[in-house]
Amino acid sequence: MFILLPPSEGKAAAGSGAVVDHDSLFLPQLRRARERVLKALVKLCSAKSKAGQAKALATLGLSEGQRDELARNAGLLTASTLPARHVYTGVLYDNLDLASLPPEVDTGKILVSSGLWGVVRLDDEIPPYRCSIGVSLPPVGGLTAYWKKALNPALDREVRDELVLDLRSGAYAATWTPRENVAVRVLQERDGKRTVVSHFNKATKGRLVRDLLLSGARPQTTDELLGTLRELKYTVEPAAKGFDIVVREL
Repeated sequence: MFILLPPSEGKAAAGSGAVVDHDSLFLPQLRRARERVLKALVKLCSAKSKAGQAKALATLGLSEGQRDELARNAGLLTASTLPARHVYTGVLYDNLDLASLPPEVDTGKILVSSGLWGVVRLDDEIPPYRCSIGVSLPPVGGLTAYWKKALNPALDREVRDELVLDLRSGAYAATWTPRENVAVRVLQERDGKRTVVSHFNKATKGRLVRDLLLSGARPQTTDELLGTLRELKYTVEPAAKGFDIVVREL
């Protein structure tokens, strides 16, 4: 079973390894697609004029207080790297807590969606960056459509008919739809009402993946996966698309 995760807006401050080796990344056939986005992002963020920097901030959806992200992106071609498991931070990854998993736990089929790289494995060495999937990056264009074209054939061949637990958010999920896909939405129930709450959504997804990994379960079908989640004491209910995990606030 593959597990698809969203990236995090927050990233590690800096890498410590060599520059990125495109041929060592998951799906090396995506090298040209990745390099095109990378070079376009570096060019956008390397602007020296106030107008150019303002355009870069607006394009990436950043505030004036996030101007340092431009300098980081501008240096990506020579930036030091970290394993992706250390690059991504935030609520989901805090609750997944990869660093504390026992060494025998296999995380090789966990994939992270990315606006810059398309998709990476946890052990892929990449530099910290800032570029969400919702960006329309000149001259590449909208990254959702761009990566959908590149990822569909590559991931279809790699994943084939294996079960996929899909925890990506909507824009990232639009880049590729697995054949055997179990999409999960997290709802918080309070006073009989259910809502999607970002913090609970991310935290629950992180804990869910951690619990699955620690359980040692290897579900091969949707029914087996749902049975495992229920054994792990998750409230799982069918939804229009995939399944809902319900978190009840006491």
